[in-house]
Amino acid sequence: MNKNKLMALGLIFVLTVGVVTGCGKSKSVSSNNKVEITNVSYDPTRELYESYNKEFVKYWKDKAGQDVNIIQSHGGSGKQARSVIEGNEADVVTLALAQDITAIEKAGLIDNGWIKEFNKNSSPYTSTIVFLVRKGNPKNIKDWDDLVKKGVNIITPNPKTSGGARWNFLAAWAYADKKFNGDKEKTKQFVSDLYKNVSILDSGARAATTTFVENGQGDVLIAWENEAYLSVREHKDQYEIITPSISILAEPSVAVVDKTAKKRGTEEVAKAYLEYLYSDVGQKIAGDNYYRPSNKEILQKYSNIFNLNIKMVTIDDFGGWDKATKDFFQDGAVFDQIYKDKSK
Repeated sequence: MNKNKLMALGLIFVLTVGVVTGCGKSKSVSSNNKVEITNVSYDPTRELYESYNKEFVKYWKDKAGQDVNIIQSHGGSGKQARSVIEGNEADVVTLALAQDITAIEKAGLIDNGWIKEFNKNSSPYTSTIVFLVRKGNPKNIKDWDDLVKKGVNIITPNPKTSGGARWNFLAAWAYADKKFNGDKEKTKQFVSDLYKNVSILDSGARAATTTFVENGQGDVLIAWENEAYLSVREHKDQYEIITPSISILAEPSVAVVDKTAKKRGTEEVAKAYLEYLYSDVGQKIAGDNYYRPSNKEILQKYSNIFNLNIKMVTIDDFGGWDKATKDFFQDGAVFDQIYKDKSK
C-alpha cells in the first residue's frame, strides 16, 4: 500500500471517529466540565429558584468541578405535570402536590417509590393557605365564613389546572366540615356558595395573584402563604394577610424524572439538586422566600414571620391524594358539580 493510500485511510478513520464522538455528545447534556438540567416547577416558585439556583451552581462547581446551567419552567402545577408527560424533558420536577408527580410516575417517567427518595416525603419545604386583602381590609374578612357573604369578590385559581387551587379548595372544605360537624350536604353548599363569589378562575396561582394585585380585581385572594408574603413585600402598605382559623398543610413535592435523567446523563446532578434543598443553605433560601423550611430548627428562626400555631389539616385527613382527586377534582366530581351550578 503506497503512502497516499495510507494517508487517505487515516483521514477517513479520523473523520469517522469524529462523527461517532460528536453523535455521542449530542445525546447528552452532560460532559466532564459542564452540565445542563431542567427544573419544571409550578407558579409561585420563581423567586425561590432564582435564588436557589445561584447557590446550587456554586455548590456543584466546588463539589464536582462542573459548571451547571439550570433551565426553569413555571406554570400551573397540573399543566406542568401534563407537559412533562407529553414530552417536556425535565430532569427534575418541583410541583405543588404529590398527585401531579404521581401522574408522571404512572406515565413511566419516574421510578416507583419516588416519595421516599428524599426526606419528609420528598417535601423540602411547606406552605399553607391564607387570604390576601387590600390594606385596611375594607370587606372585614376574618375567616372562611366571610367569603360566602354577598358582595365579596374572590380570586382563586382553577383546581382543574392548579395544584395550589386544590389546596385552597380543601382548606375551605375542612373549615366547613368542622363548622357543620361532618354534614356533607351543608359542607358542599358552603363551598358552593364560596365559589359563586369567585369572579375569575385563573389557570395558576401566579396568574391569580396578577389578577388581584396587578389588575386590581377582587376583594380577597385565596393564596399560598409564600405568595401572599411576596405581594406584601413588593407592594408595601397596599395589602395585608389574614390567617384563617383552619387551613391546610400544603406540601409541595420534588422528584428526579428518572427516565429523562438517565437518557441525558444527569442523574447525579439532578439528585444533588434536590438534596441540596434540604441543606441549611437551601432551607434558609426557602424561609427567605416565605416557604416554611422542613427543618424544624431553621423553621423556628422564622417564627416572627409565620404563624406556627395555625390549625392545619393534612391531605391524609382526606384519605390521601388519590381519594381526594376522585372525590373532588376528577371530571364530574364535587368541584365540577359546584362550579357547574355557579350561576344558579
